[in-house]
Amino acid sequence: MSQVQMERVLVVPTSVFHSIGHFQGFSTESKRYLDGLLRVEHLSFLPRNEVEEDPGYKQLIPYVIFRYTDPRDGAMVFQYTRGTGQGEGRLHRKRSIGIGGHISSEDAANRCDTDSYEIGLHRELSEEVAIETPYDAACVGLINDDETEVGRVHLGVVHLYDVEQPAISPREVDIAEAGFEPIDALLAESNQFETWSRICFESLFG
Repeated sequence: MSQVQMERVLVVPTSVFHSIGHFQGFSTESKRYLDGLLRVEHLSFLPRNEVEEDPGYKQLIPYVIFRYTDPRDGAMVFQYTRGTGQGEGRLHRKRSIGIGGHISSEDAANRCDTDSYEIGLHRELSEEVAIETPYDAACVGLINDDETEVGRVHLGVVHLYDVEQPAISPREVDIAEAGFEPIDALLAESNQFETWSRICFESLFG
């Protein structure tokens, strides 16, 4: 059995998300949603191989975007191409501006609370990229996309990191062709990106 099949990931019932307020696309009301979603009575860790096909649950996924403002070229965003070794096969070879992944039961010793999410967020970042610059971080919104197979079972929590220098580098070989590019150039190539990235382009930078 693979590591992905054995992994237990943090989920919330889709009905809880709907009770707070269903939306399609992007919502800037991150505090309202997280205050409701990250409650002990709503959270659980379930086998990833079971919930990947079960729209009755939303897997909570931190999605971190790094932005650098160059004095000459203006706003730039860290982007990369997903390799075939990453866990979500439906996203292989797609371009992305989001770093992050599933919150695992190992992140907080099976404890279901806000700390589990925060610990998982920082573990994902430390595994995937090296951050060698000061930054300001803010949670800027949520992504829900019920129009795609992947989106129906995931809920993205978008964090924007404004970095002082473009000193972000991948730690994993499956974060390929990585680097900062001007937002205008990325917008012109948005059809090459995964759906969540395209939603963020339109909502945050469009």
